[in-house]
Amino acid sequence: MGIGRPQRNQQACIASLPPYGGQVQQPEAHTQRPLLALLIRLGAAFVLSVMLVFVKLAGESGIHLAETLFWRQLPTVPLILAWFALRGSLSTLRSNRLGIHARRALYGLVGMFLNFGAVLLLPLAEATTFGFTSAIWAVILSALILKERVGIYRWAAVLLGFVGVLVIAQPGDGHIPLVGAAVSLGAAFMIALISIQIRDLNRTEQPLTIVFYFSAFSTPVLALALPFVMTGHTPYQWGLLAGLALFGLLGQLLLTAALRFGAVASVIVMDYSALIWATLFGWGIFDRLPPATTWLGAPLIVAAGLIIAWREHMLGKKRAAAVQER
Repeated sequence: MGIGRPQRNQQACIASLPPYGGQVQQPEAHTQRPLLALLIRLGAAFVLSVMLVFVKLAGESGIHLAETLFWRQLPTVPLILAWFALRGSLSTLRSNRLGIHARRALYGLVGMFLNFGAVLLLPLAEATTFGFTSAIWAVILSALILKERVGIYRWAAVLLGFVGVLVIAQPGDGHIPLVGAAVSLGAAFMIALISIQIRDLNRTEQPLTIVFYFSAFSTPVLALALPFVMTGHTPYQWGLLAGLALFGLLGQLLLTAALRFGAVASVIVMDYSALIWATLFGWGIFDRLPPATTWLGAPLIVAAGLIIAWREHMLGKKRAAAVQER
């Protein structure tokens, strides 16, 4: 089943998707450990912020974006294969939904190009802040694709979030490249779109299986571009590529682990700590502190995301109570 016919139970937490595009999977009741989930998610935000530093440094060193994406994806396939082989569970990777996995890989490739491209075009703090609009886009897609009834709270949050975008972007001011802002918002939109498909795949596939097929389908496509974009690299550049691959995979694993022990609506608040790391890294490594407009607009976008997460949490509790009463 594709995006055109989503299950109604996808609506429960679609607007509380992780800004990083991780797998959205609710934990079983007996595995819930909220504090551990928060700490793991906090670690994921830090690790993925470090990955973006490597992405930006790689771009500034002259490495083409397509090659950066290739090395980001390549280690995932052999490592997941090794993991399942050691556990004697390679059959877990068997899937009857390869077409859906291929579509998810296509959307994922577009999303990664936009996400990494935004990091190259914008300062880290601004790119990270615009990425938080994924929750806002998710509300809009919930109404348009899932036909979910969206109430005043979430529509107000959407409006608040886009006001924050305008405050930061300052159209016509020239402080933020409008192309960079558009690319970053496009990346956030793709995360929201991909989350709908991941929710569908999670009905029948394990999170690591979804990650495996994303890399298995996307890596050969990226490899086709290597003869046209790859050049000789210095040890420093190889170190950057190794770093972004390592931290990217570790971040994906931490996102998945956090969702084993806590609900999305609870742990998502930790994702906003990435703005702190992005600001510190931008200052310490790239000598760039956010201007006043970012300090004014970022809280509006973060507040919008938190309102959406809170509202989704409350709606989830109402749905659970309604089910128990039946």
